[in-house]
Parts: sequence; structure tokens; C-alpha cells
Amino acid sequence: MKRTTAASARPATAPATPQRVRTRTVAVFGTVAIVLIGLNLRAGISGASALFHDLQAVLGYGAFVAAIVPSVPTLCFAVAGAATSWLTRRLGVEKAILLSLVMLAGGLLLRGVPTTGMLVAGTVIGMSGLAVCNVAMPTFIREYFADRTSLMTALYTMTMTTGATVTSVLIVPLALQLGSPSAGLGSIGILALAACLGFLPIALHAHRHAPTVKAMHVSPWPLLRTRTGLLITVGFTVQALLAYSVLSWFPYMLATQGVSASQGGLMFGLMQLVSVPAGMVLIAIGARPHMLRPAFYLASVSTVVGVLGMLLLPANLAPVTAVFLGFGLGIFPLIMVMISRSGRNSTETTALSTVAQSVGYLLATAGPFGMGLLHSATGSWTLPLVLLLAVAAGQVVVGHLLTVRVMKPQAAGGQVVEPPLEGVQR
Repeated sequence: MKRTTAASARPATAPATPQRVRTRTVAVFGTVAIVLIGLNLRAGISGASALFHDLQAVLGYGAFVAAIVPSVPTLCFAVAGAATSWLTRRLGVEKAILLSLVMLAGGLLLRGVPTTGMLVAGTVIGMSGLAVCNVAMPTFIREYFADRTSLMTALYTMTMTTGATVTSVLIVPLALQLGSPSAGLGSIGILALAACLGFLPIALHAHRHAPTVKAMHVSPWPLLRTRTGLLITVGFTVQALLAYSVLSWFPYMLATQGVSASQGGLMFGLMQLVSVPAGMVLIAIGARPHMLRPAFYLASVSTVVGVLGMLLLPANLAPVTAVFLGFGLGIFPLIMVMISRSGRNSTETTALSTVAQSVGYLLATAGPFGMGLLHSATGSWTLPLVLLLAVAAGQVVVGHLLTVRVMKPQAAGGQVVEPPLEGVQR
């Protein structure tokens, strides 16, 4: 049966991606960079979510802009993320990440200017930088920590949720101290500047030791015609739609139920806090033979229960809802580990990460945008949450299909063997 190939005019045995020079010092700086980048990957989003209610009240924008602003991150992740494969091929993964961090810091600082235009423009610039970083990080981990992909993926997703948790808890009190929600939002850019400085030694090292052998090119889009590429893209899409719908509107929903902004920020922080150990637990479960599917089930069912809690439980039981939703957010590291391990080398990993995240985030934009419009149209969160519940139930099915292919092949000793990435000529 004829295979679909992800790259044309390729030899039967493609050259491996050039190996990076790795010393103990590089490993240390790489680990520090992963931590600093992870702290920024959701901080700008969670900080904005906790301040949306106050920003709308102070800046005076209407319902349409209120629905657009939470949707900008996922839309930028789709559009800018699609260019990451080209950008890393032209600049190298390290310089692409450094550029993305500069854009992130600039955009976040720009949001500190108290106008609606600067809020939208800063969000577009910052989230476009974040998009490139999102797609490139699995490749960076693959190139520098090929023997520790699960550990380093867990580290960067743990710091990602930690950054989001701390930001969501502290951003409202900080904005009150600064006297402006815009100033509080803009202050998150300082954290992004720290990530730029932390990653600079890695980018300089890569520039000095640039490989003379040019990496092969793998086109991302034909991977959608393969089972592996399609399933991972669908899995990423569903979890992103659920995650960003909740991340965008959870504090706002609590505010409309009479919960104060500070208390809503605490509940949002609790949700993020739970997601930190949840991701570690789910990765530990999924790493065991035959246990990847139960790990996906556990995260997906938790999300279903959390959305039901948003529908049925009163505001004073918000901590229960936050705990279940937080555990459901732990599915993200599982998806990222699967992406990091797919393909023979980092070039194929970049291709799969590009297609999964660009398509996934584009479709996931319908989540926060649709919830905002439906709430404005109906004056209630009931219909948006019912539709979100249907998507959460669908994630259980997607998780089942996504884990079929990784549960069958086994090596001696009962260890699960990851099959090669389909659609790439061998």
C-alpha cells in the first residue's frame, strides 16, 4: 500500500538532524532556560484572565472586544505557530526561541499602556512570540535532552503552570497596588525579560557551534493525512479548546456570580496549582506499560466533572470545581510528551509540533470566542457550558483513539515501544 510522504524528493534513508554540542554547562543553562520559559508560557494569559472584568470596566470596551481579547492567544498560536517550522529552518531553533521571547516581552510590556488599542496590539505581538516558543520547545528539548524528554517536558510544563498559578493569584493585588489593571498586566513583561536574558547564553552557544550540515526539511501539512499526525492534531485541538475556554472565562464566570475579583483570582490560582502535580502524576501513570490510555481517561473524566460543577454547583463550592478542572488541565504534558517523542529526529518533531499546534489552536479559538459571544447573546453561561461539556465528553473518545497505536507494540520486558511517525519516508 502506497504511503503518503511528508517531504518530496527525499532519499529512502534521510540524514539525521545535526547533533548539538552539549556540555555540562550547556545542560545547566538549558535547564535554567526551560524553567524561565516555562514560567512565561501561561503567565500572560492567566494574568489577563484574572483582570478581564476590571479591564473592561476601566477601558470601557464593549461585548465584541470582550469576546475578541480572550480569543487572540489561540488565534495567534495558530497563525504564528504555522510559521515556526520555516523560522527554525532559517534561524535555527535557538535563535527562533530568542526572537519569540523578545516579542513576548515587548508585547506584554505594551499591554501596560491603558488603552484598548494597546491591549489588543500588545496581546497580538506577545502571543505571536509565545506561539513560536510553544511550537519550538518540544524540538529544543528533543535536541538538547534527547535522553530525558519526559523529565524535561514535565519540568517545563510544571513551571508553566506554576507561573500561571502565581500570576493569577498575585496579579489582582498587584494591579490594586499599582492603581491600574493595565499596569498590573504590563508588569508581567518583566518576567518575560528575565526569560530573554536566561536564554541568551544558549542562543550565543548555538551561534558559535552552528552545524555545517543543513538539517533536512519535512513539510508539516502532509502529516494531517497520516493517522499519527491526524490523531495527535485532534487530541491537541480538543484539549486546547477546553483549556483556553476555561483559562479565559473561569474568573469572569465567578465574577458574574458575585465572587470578588481577588477571590476569583484565588480560585483560578487553585485550579492552576492543582494542574502542577496533576501533570506529574499523569505523566508517571502514562509512562507505565499499558497505562497511557487510563491516564488520558483520568484527565478527561476529571474535566467532565469540572465542567458539570461549573454548571450545577453554587459559587461557594468553586474550590471543588477548580480542583477537578485543574486536574483535567494535566492532560497537556501527556500530549507534549507524545509530540516530543514522535519522529526520528528533531526536524520531524518540529513538523508534527507545527501542524498539531497551528491547526489545533486555530480550531480551539472557537472555544473562548464562542463562549464570550454566547454569554453576551443569552446573558447566561448555561448554553456555553453545555457545549463545553459535550466537547469534554468527546475528549474521552479522542483519548481512546489517540492511545490505540501506542499500546500494541512491545519489546522484551513488556516496555511499550513508540512506533515510527507515519507519513515520513523511511
